[in-house]
Amino acid sequence: MSDKPTAPPAESAAGAAAENAAPKAPAAPKAVPEQNPAFKAMGLPRFRLPSRNWMIFLGVTGSFFGAVYYDKWQTKKNRQKWCDLVAHKSEETLDAHSLPRRLTIYLAAPPGDGLRAAREHFHEYVKPVLVAASMDWDVIEGRKEGDVRFKTADRVRRRRRAGGEGEPLEEADLAVEVMKQKFGQDDVTGVAGDIVIGRHTWKEYVRGLHEGWLGSADAPKEPEMDTEAGAEKMEATHVPGQASVGDAAANAATNLASASTTPASELTPDEAQPQDDKLAEDESKKDTEEEKKEPEKPKPRHPPAFIKPEDYPSATLSALAPSTIGPSTPVFFPHLLGFRNTPIRIYRFLNRRVLADDIGRQVASAVLASHRPYTTVSSSDDASASVQGSASEVATVSQHEERDWWKTTYREREPHEESVWIEPCVVDERLASRMSRFEMSAEEEARASRIGAGKERPITKFS
Repeated sequence: MSDKPTAPPAESAAGAAAENAAPKAPAAPKAVPEQNPAFKAMGLPRFRLPSRNWMIFLGVTGSFFGAVYYDKWQTKKNRQKWCDLVAHKSEETLDAHSLPRRLTIYLAAPPGDGLRAAREHFHEYVKPVLVAASMDWDVIEGRKEGDVRFKTADRVRRRRRAGGEGEPLEEADLAVEVMKQKFGQDDVTGVAGDIVIGRHTWKEYVRGLHEGWLGSADAPKEPEMDTEAGAEKMEATHVPGQASVGDAAANAATNLASASTTPASELTPDEAQPQDDKLAEDESKKDTEEEKKEPEKPKPRHPPAFIKPEDYPSATLSALAPSTIGPSTPVFFPHLLGFRNTPIRIYRFLNRRVLADDIGRQVASAVLASHRPYTTVSSSDDASASVQGSASEVATVSQHEERDWWKTTYREREPHEESVWIEPCVVDERLASRMSRFEMSAEEEARASRIGAGKERPITKFS
């Protein structure tokens, strides 16, 4: 048999290895897709994915601006929820001779900042709800510490004087009441109320109420100084060896009289100098004396308080004090300053929707006029020495805001400055029992939740 010889196993293995070791032809690269002719005609380059650094930058900035946009959207939504809750108040009709309900807004410049910050806070969170309900309001502003305290106390004292306590008011102050009686116009309908923005304003508001209802209706008379006592005081303040103002005037008059009576022939060359030179020397001496005088001390912005907090227990409550003072509602005003607090400030900036919801609830409760008396609460906060253990709710309102106050707030005050913000919030039980606080009912709270979720429409005439 003629069979073909088979290759040995070694040769077949070597041939297979040679075939595997042979280099393969490289794969053809994928064709780049053609660019859009329109973009190519405009000279735009091909679009490519951004680099790693650009991806990091765009991711960080995009996340931040997305958080800002989301917070603004939710803030607007929460604000609109409370506006829709009270919108039906704007459609209520009034008699032609009746005045609408009027609220009083108390706001003051926060510690370490100006009044503009308080105004912006009012316009952004409080005013939209009041406008939606067509409410009227008066504003009591304070640029410096103590302004709200004085204006609140003065307002209460005017009310007492109009009721017959103390000296009667002037005719100009009673002109508005005379016009109301002339045209048969009734008083304000409904429950009035006060909206106090910030813990610092609240402390001045409480101090002003106590000063107005517990203090005197008239300003205390200043002690008169007798002429003899005044002369003795001037003599006591005169330092021997130093010329006083009276001595300078007497010496000037004596020199002028002697110069007018002395003959010209008896004048020495030194005494015969021109009169203009003498006047110039006298003026220069006066200027130096004025420079040596101490600068005038600044005067306080307002008269001193008619009554001090330590005198509250022994004071007599006015007979005109109403059974219910207020009602009132405190509005949160977080105001944090300082470069080191930047992380906290950024967090609050990105969560303003929570603040808008809380303030909207507080203002809406004032518009709906549902209120309750202030109670006694237990406090374990050591930030302020004004409250220890159980205390009145009036003294602990928004107490957590004091932690954010700027450090210069706690500096020692000058003699002409007030220190209401850093002093304890002293409350008299006779007034605390008459004060009440706006609080929303459970039914209105549930209706606001349904409006926010879109399950219920606002109440209108046509709904």
